[in-house]
Parts: sequence; structure tokens; C-alpha cells
Amino acid sequence: MPDPLLTVWYNTRCPVCDAGIGWQRNKLIAAARASTIVFKDINEQPDALDAHGASLDDVRRRLHATDEKGGLIVGVDVAVAIWRITPGEGWLAAVLGNRVMLPLSRFAYDCFADLLFAWNRRNGRW
Repeated sequence: MPDPLLTVWYNTRCPVCDAGIGWQRNKLIAAARASTIVFKDINEQPDALDAHGASLDDVRRRLHATDEKGGLIVGVDVAVAIWRITPGEGWLAAVLGNRVMLPLSRFAYDCFADLLFAWNRRNGRW
């Protein structure tokens, strides 16, 4: 089986993250079956991204992914990569991932991710 184009690591213990990835996975059923994209729970392999310098808390705070070359992608850039391969969502990648909007998209994503991470910690979702 060939390596996936994208391996997405996320925190299933976060209800918002888990629901968002579940919704996205349903839109990508054909890609998931073809192993073009793989979604993995970081809690099952907490040291999976150690070689990239990403800790368990880093992945619990922001989406992380590895591309087909083994490169690390973080935060909103993961969302953009997912949208690019999701039928009907290429426009989201084009709008929020273009060179003008990407800095603002990253800022907004990082602010939301920090708030969500703090909320999950406060509620003991480890």
C-alpha cells in the first residue's frame, strides 16, 4: 500500500476536534479508503511526532500532519491541505490559504486553538 498523501494527527479527547475530523472524514470516505489521507489519534501514539519535535501537547493544541515526503504541517496549514483534497472544498483552500489571507487565517486558527486547548485542559480532557 502506498504512503498516504496526508497523515493527520489530532486529539480525539477534544469533542470539538473529534467532531470536526469525523465530519471531514465522512466527506473524504473515498480518499480514506484509498489511503490518500489517514486520520490518527495522537493519544494512541503520543510520541509519533517526536522526530519532528512535536510533543503530545503540541498536537493536542493544534492539528499536525505529515505529507507524503514526511514533512510536518501544522495548524491551519493542515486544514488547507485537507480542503485541497476534499471534493467541493477547494475554494476554502483557495480563499483562506492564499498568500494574502494565510497570515490572518493562521492568526485566527491559533487564537481559537489556544482557547480550545485551555478549555480542554480545564475540563480534564487528557
